[in-house]
Amino acid sequence: MENAREKMVIGATPDQCYAVAASFEEYPFWAQDIKEVVIGSRDDGGRPVEVTFRAGAFGRTTSYTLKYDYSEAPKALSWVQIGGDITSRLDGTYLFESDDLNQTQVTYELTVELAVPIPGFVKRRAEVRIVHAALRDLKDRVESVTTTKSVVPK
Repeated sequence: MENAREKMVIGATPDQCYAVAASFEEYPFWAQDIKEVVIGSRDDGGRPVEVTFRAGAFGRTTSYTLKYDYSEAPKALSWVQIGGDITSRLDGTYLFESDDLNQTQVTYELTVELAVPIPGFVKRRAEVRIVHAALRDLKDRVESVTTTKSVVPK
């Protein structure tokens, strides 16, 4: 099991960052590796709880299902993996913190455990790439959307 963590400043409010991160149906349009998203269930407020993703990983396509926790929303968005083909654990959190209304420090934490063995150095490089790409893609999307319209979570 490996843990990866990275921080990035995004030029938007914490609520705007959270709204984009929680709009899972939109991920295929902006998250580089996400090919398809299927909402399996929603809570009483209509927020997606179980979400299945199909993504490109390690030169192939992978599928995994995450269960989302909104107990700290909109300050944090957390998830645990409840199913997957090449990962047995893909648990994480986005933290949204700001002292300035126009900027947010987003911390992305991810714990990964693969169901298939690969060399440790390859796994660590992949984890760092996943976390960095996720933050970069989120930053690009939030900043492009917030300059053109208001972001509302689904």
